[in-house]
Amino acid sequence: MAPNVLFVLTSHDAMGDSGNKTGWYLPEFAHPYNVLKDHVKITIASPNGGEAPLDQGSVEAFKADEEAQNFYKTQEALWKNTQRLSSFIGHAKEFDAIFYVGGHGPMFDLATDPISHKLINEFYESGKVVSAVCHGPAAFVNVKLASGEHLLAGQTVTGFSNTEEDTAGATKYMPFKLEDALNDASGGKFVKAKQDWGPKVVIGHGGRLIMGQNPASAGPVGQAIYNAIFGEETTGEEV
Repeated sequence: MAPNVLFVLTSHDAMGDSGNKTGWYLPEFAHPYNVLKDHVKITIASPNGGEAPLDQGSVEAFKADEEAQNFYKTQEALWKNTQRLSSFIGHAKEFDAIFYVGGHGPMFDLATDPISHKLINEFYESGKVVSAVCHGPAAFVNVKLASGEHLLAGQTVTGFSNTEEDTAGATKYMPFKLEDALNDASGGKFVKAKQDWGPKVVIGHGGRLIMGQNPASAGPVGQAIYNAIFGEETTGEEV
């Protein structure tokens, strides 16, 4: 039987009080999906279920990304018909990994969603892979384990950096700075690529915590999830 991976998309479609729409980010869903789709069963969930909002800005920003554009044109049913996240409580043992897709949306809903926090706990305590890319790690910033320790305590972490957020012009609309929150939760262990927008993936908790910095990290995160599920060796903290 093929392994099972639960992809989680945001249900939030507005960027603060900017008047701009947001949601999940196209290449951060497309690339990990394509890495994994022929090897695992993928289930798609969101807090509200139903259609999960795609950040249309990501479609335009990655119009030269042929893989992402093909995904956009052919896989609409994946994000139009997501299952409600709460329906997976108590079912972590049926999966091998959970993966949080980025986009600004998770900063507003998944960062503080108690259902999501409970699910992450269940996956982690069941020995499963917990993973995210770009703003997806916002889902981890308030997660504490059954022991009372923070999920990220003492772990090398990454996610969308402050300088990348500034360049994107979105810092003023965010409820918090993701880099700062991840750095605080981990005890000062946030790392990032040498240059903004470069790929960066870090692996923690003995291979069970996988985090990527930005859109360029999405494919490598998918590969790291594959490696973790199928026992392929990943050397060091970075991929």
